[in-house]
Amino acid sequence: MSSPVEGAATHAPTASEYIKHHLGHLSNKHQDFVVDFSVVNFDTLFWSIAMGLLGSLILWSAARKATSGVPGRFQAAVEMLVEMVENQSKAIVHGDRSFIAPLALTVFVWVALMNSLDFLPVDMFSYMFEVFGLTHLFPYHRVVPTADLNGTIGISFGVLLLMIYYGIKVKGLGGWIHELFAAPFGIWMAPFNLLLNIIEYAAKMVSLGMRLFGNMFAGELLFLLIALLGASATGLGFVGHVLAGSIWAIFHILIVFLQAFIFMMLTLVYLGQAHEGH
Repeated sequence: MSSPVEGAATHAPTASEYIKHHLGHLSNKHQDFVVDFSVVNFDTLFWSIAMGLLGSLILWSAARKATSGVPGRFQAAVEMLVEMVENQSKAIVHGDRSFIAPLALTVFVWVALMNSLDFLPVDMFSYMFEVFGLTHLFPYHRVVPTADLNGTIGISFGVLLLMIYYGIKVKGLGGWIHELFAAPFGIWMAPFNLLLNIIEYAAKMVSLGMRLFGNMFAGELLFLLIALLGASATGLGFVGHVLAGSIWAIFHILIVFLQAFIFMMLTLVYLGQAHEGH
């Protein structure tokens, strides 16, 4: 991602050009809509996988170095996180949690790491690509996967599949299908019940992905606006950029981990509901 936008090589980009360019994805084709499942956003895919591998490495390292004696800071932090997730899963999911509790832990760590990429300077990769002469290969590049609705809806779609899986596993295929047609108003209103249950499943998936996307996209956009303030030639603009950027970064730490926690909790709630009948 380079600082100038396409078609604006002869002049400095305007504020709208700067923001539009930084919100573009490295994709297989031009994207006209926020969500287009025929588009592959390679930057979102790369950073999602990278943060998943990093999260797995962190948890694996903590498990490998765990001792029965006095834990170090790293082990103590991971143990506190594991205990928190275990307590939440125990309170929400009434059933076999041998897979669900580790899943919730993985979701929290993965989403928190992807959200944390928002702390990287917005122009860092643009500058790096320009220095190494890679601008033509990476005309666009967005780092935060959770600021891409395709990414967050993809994760929530995985949660939807797990909801259906556990609904069938706990109630049996016949019981799950019967619930689709009979709940909540009785079998004599089967068409309406089916429509209502399909809408419920879809609403859970969409709201789960939209909530995370909305918060992270707004945070990314605000960082871009602050970066534009820093581009001001006046000393006041630079001071305002540093001050506003520092304040927002500190506040954004809360948002990053709060959104990861909310996503994890909603995942547990939805999987817990799949274990119960209407």
